[in-house]
Amino acid sequence: MNRLGRLERVDLREIWETEAQDFTPWLAAEENLSVLAVTLGMELELDAQEANVGPFRADILCRNADGGSWVLIENQLERTDHVHLGQLLTYAAGLHAVTICWVAERFTEEHRATLDWLNEITGAQFQFFGLEVEVWRIGDSDPAPKFNIVSRPNDWSRSVAAPKEMTPKRRLQKEFWAALMKHLEERGSVVRPKKPQPENWMYFSVGRSEFWLEATLQSTKKWIGVALFMSGSDAMAHYTLLERQRAEIEHDLGALEWRALPDKKSSSIRLRRMDTDPLQEKDRPAQLDWMASTLERFDKTFRPRVKSLDASEWRPDDDVT
Repeated sequence: MNRLGRLERVDLREIWETEAQDFTPWLAAEENLSVLAVTLGMELELDAQEANVGPFRADILCRNADGGSWVLIENQLERTDHVHLGQLLTYAAGLHAVTICWVAERFTEEHRATLDWLNEITGAQFQFFGLEVEVWRIGDSDPAPKFNIVSRPNDWSRSVAAPKEMTPKRRLQKEFWAALMKHLEERGSVVRPKKPQPENWMYFSVGRSEFWLEATLQSTKKWIGVALFMSGSDAMAHYTLLERQRAEIEHDLGALEWRALPDKKSSSIRLRRMDTDPLQEKDRPAQLDWMASTLERFDKTFRPRVKSLDASEWRPDDDVT
């Protein structure tokens, strides 16, 4: 019989002596922030440590790569207290649309209940998460961190509070996306499944704010597609820098539709599958395979590229195709 080790819980202060000098810099490192991001079901892009928000300095300020909204992380190496709760409320007021993550060694029942209450009374633009951090080891192994969510937004109740009219077409759209999400999950895709909505599009993170992958259904014109979109003040610069790599990109993905929209501060690079109706179930298996594999190929091709783009390398007088 194989021998099994025993989990041993490690005192946080053995790993991080102080919050500001030890725990916060550790958590802000990309490889450690990713552990928290997986727990939250997000992709986090570090913006700053000790960022000014009103009269306070937030421990860690990030962007959610899926949409670009602010994610603010406040941490403690002990149980939660009223001081940090007050700071969190100040951050929410100062940033207007934000996800607040409060990380602590232990949550008191009062503070956990407060986050639950805030998630109930605030709009969908605010999200409050409470997470307890633990460290464990087995025998002489390296210590390993673990984040446990003790409070989270109740997305289901919010969606029920403001339902949209479900026409037959919107119902079929939602069914398509639900099938795609299941397909992505079953194949262990690098593209993270999301909650399906009754729309003709779905957005997926590609690792950097102001960039996203968009999957599209067009039943009238009978095509489905996947595109990389970029927006913001540097969209034209980013588009041009990617276009310089067009030969390499199309070697991986095939011929693409490159569309620069300088006046709208948004540009896209798209691949479409023509002559297929996304709302016809007889074509569904092939459509799901194509959509999933194309999203994965786009993610593999564009994720490292968009993360390395530097808008300062482009001049406005550069040629754009």
